[in-house]
Amino acid sequence: MTHESDATLSIPGRISLHRGRAPQPTPGKGEVSIHVHAAGVNVTEVDWYPTTHTKAGTPRENAIPGHEFSGVIAALGEDVTGFTIGQPVYGMNDWFAEGATAEFCLTQPASIAPKPVTLTHAEAATIPIGALTAWQGLFDHARLQPGERVLVHGGAGAVGLFAVQLAHRHGAHVIATASTPTLDLVKQLGADVVIDYKTARFQDLVHDIDVVFDTVGGETRDLSWPLLKHQGRMVTIAGDAETSTDPRTKDHFFIVEPSQTQLIEIAKLLDAGSLKTFVNAAVPFDQAASAYAKTIPQKLGYGKVVITLAD
Repeated sequence: MTHESDATLSIPGRISLHRGRAPQPTPGKGEVSIHVHAAGVNVTEVDWYPTTHTKAGTPRENAIPGHEFSGVIAALGEDVTGFTIGQPVYGMNDWFAEGATAEFCLTQPASIAPKPVTLTHAEAATIPIGALTAWQGLFDHARLQPGERVLVHGGAGAVGLFAVQLAHRHGAHVIATASTPTLDLVKQLGADVVIDYKTARFQDLVHDIDVVFDTVGGETRDLSWPLLKHQGRMVTIAGDAETSTDPRTKDHFFIVEPSQTQLIEIAKLLDAGSLKTFVNAAVPFDQAASAYAKTIPQKLGYGKVVITLAD
């Protein structure tokens, strides 16, 4: 049996997306097959190492993108318990696996959780990577404590939106940078202070920071180091940190990991209305290439673009 997918085609010097057909994946031992209803779009994914290389380091071609999704359980592999066929779930799959911009994808049980019941599949698909990254950066890596001062760079971004909300809920004093059109939004999400990075120099306005959550990288991150207290902590998810020559930057860079436990807690917050997510635009499967090329009209100008594959 085959299913439709939009695959990345590796070509020297560039990557493009094309629509094609692939064998429907069959879950092996300890795997779950997901009938994908919506997949989140991370436009930088086309340049990620796992998109162009296998785990062994050899060139990879025709990789299917999209590693966060919402859908229903289509099939269970041997030894999988805790889920049922047809159950709505959301979550992630391995970066090197074929992604969710397809009718079906495979994942591990520990990488998914029951979908928030109050959210549509399109809304749920905006959450896994962004919310888990914010959660792990703030709590697992930075060990944020109530009352601490946290500076979130990119407060209206796909990760920053969640970082602002989670830090505020945790009792931190939240300072965020954002662009002019999103200042009010970031304030409403819980930031105590919002700095327009286009009109002001954040390094002149803030000091004595306990935690910097950097989603921007480059000069923005470099200018943030002096703002930290003596025991202050930096976490960064900006891709340039991987190749930085600054050992501090490399030491504080992290990549999100799947977590069923955290997805369950995040779903509780979403269903309770304590956490919000935003669908920037939802586009049908036949517009997947345009979504990755950022040529579709944006509904909000913030939040995440999702590709819808089923009702």
